Amino acid sequence: MARVFPFQAYRYTAKAGDTANLVTQPYDKIYPAMRDRYLAASPYNLVRIVLGEAHPDDSESDNVYTRAADYLNRWIAEGVLAQDAEPSLFAYYQEFEVPGTGEWVMRKGLIALGALEAYANGVIYRHEQTLSGPKKDRMELLRSTRAHLEQLFLMYQDPDGAVDRILDVAAAGQPELVVTDEYGARHSLWRLSDAAAIARIQMLMSDKKLIIADGHHRYETALAFSQEHADLPGADRVVMTLVNMHSPGLRILATHRVMSGLAGFDLHAFLARVEGFAVRELASLSDLKRAWEEGEGRAISGVASGRKLYMLDGGPTAGRLDVSVLHEALIHGALGVTAEEVREQKNIHYVRGLDAAYDEVRSGAAQIGFLLKATSLDQVAEVSFGGGVMPQKSTDFYPKLLSGLTVYRF
Repeated sequence: MARVFPFQAYRYTAKAGDTANLVTQPYDKIYPAMRDRYLAASPYNLVRIVLGEAHPDDSESDNVYTRAADYLNRWIAEGVLAQDAEPSLFAYYQEFEVPGTGEWVMRKGLIALGALEAYANGVIYRHEQTLSGPKKDRMELLRSTRAHLEQLFLMYQDPDGAVDRILDVAAAGQPELVVTDEYGARHSLWRLSDAAAIARIQMLMSDKKLIIADGHHRYETALAFSQEHADLPGADRVVMTLVNMHSPGLRILATHRVMSGLAGFDLHAFLARVEGFAVRELASLSDLKRAWEEGEGRAISGVASGRKLYMLDGGPTAGRLDVSVLHEALIHGALGVTAEEVREQKNIHYVRGLDAAYDEVRSGAAQIGFLLKATSLDQVAEVSFGGGVMPQKSTDFYPKLLSGLTVYRF
C-alpha cells in the first residue's frame, strides 16, 4: 500500500529572484563547472545547500554540512524561502526534446510526500545497487538540515491514467512556476490543494507499488535517518515525484560504456576471449542503428580503436538483460576489469549519446567502447518486482527532476 500525503512545502519567493538562477540539477549530476555556474548565478542558488564547497580549514563545527543548515535557516528567516499556508500536492510537468530524435514530449509527475518503507515490505522497489560513500554524504547533510531538498523520482503503474487526469485539471490553470533548464527542458509546477482531489489521488495510489527510478542513495539514506530518529515527527516521509509508467513522456536513454587505461589491451585478443557470441563486423554506425531498428542481435556491440565496429549476438547468457551480460561476460570476463574497478570507475566512464561514445573511441581517446540500446521500462519493472538489481548506470531517465522546486522540512 503506497501512502502519499500533501505537505506545506517551503518554496522560493520573489525576494530570491529569477527561479532559473535558483534551481539545480540533482546533486549527483552537478559537475564542477556546473556548480561554479550555479554559485555565480545567485547567492540563493540551492547548490550552496545540496552540494556546497568544502574549505581547507573545515572543522567539526564549521563544514559543508553545517554551512548548508545555516543557509537554509537564514533563507527562511529572510523570507527567501517561505512555507505554503496549506498542505498541497503538486502537478509537475516537463516538456523536452528526446535527445537524438527531435521528438518533443511531455512527462507528467505528481509531487507528494511518500511514506518510507523497507524494501521487504513490498511497497517500494529498487532496481540499482547503492554505494556507502554517497549515502554517508547525504546522511550528514540530512542530519544537519533536517530537510529533504531534492525530490526522489519514483514510478507506478496506472494504465488507465486516472491520476494524470486529476493532474491535468490542476494544470489547466496558471502555473505557479515555469523554468527552462540548461538542457532546454521546460518545467512547470501547479499547486493542488483541493481536499477532494487530494483524497481521490491518495485512494488511487493506495494499491500501487512504486519503483525508484532515480534517487536510490537518497531513499536509503532517508529510510536510515527515519529509523535513527523514530521519535522525530515527519522524518518517516520523503518528497517524491511520482510518474505513471504508462505515460508516453516517460523515456529511458542508453548509457554507453567507454574504457581506457587497460594495460596490454589488444583488440584481437579481446575478441578471441568473447566466448559464446556471434561476432560480426559492421561497416558503419548506421549499420548498427539499422540492425537494432530491425530487431537484430543483442543490444550490445563492441567498438574498438582503428575504426572497427562489431555487433555481438547471442552469448552464453542469452535471455538476460543486455547490460548485465555486458558487465559479466565482456567487461569482467573478456576484459578482466573487476566489479570493484567498475564501481570505482578506474577504467570506465559513461557516455550519453551513441554518436558521442562512438566518436570518442574512433578518435583514440578510448581503447574500446560498448554501445547499448536503452533498457526498457518493462525490463526495469521485471527486474525490480522480481527482487533483482541492475549494474550501475543501467538506466538514464531523462530529463532529471529539478532540485529546489519544493523543500520539505521536518
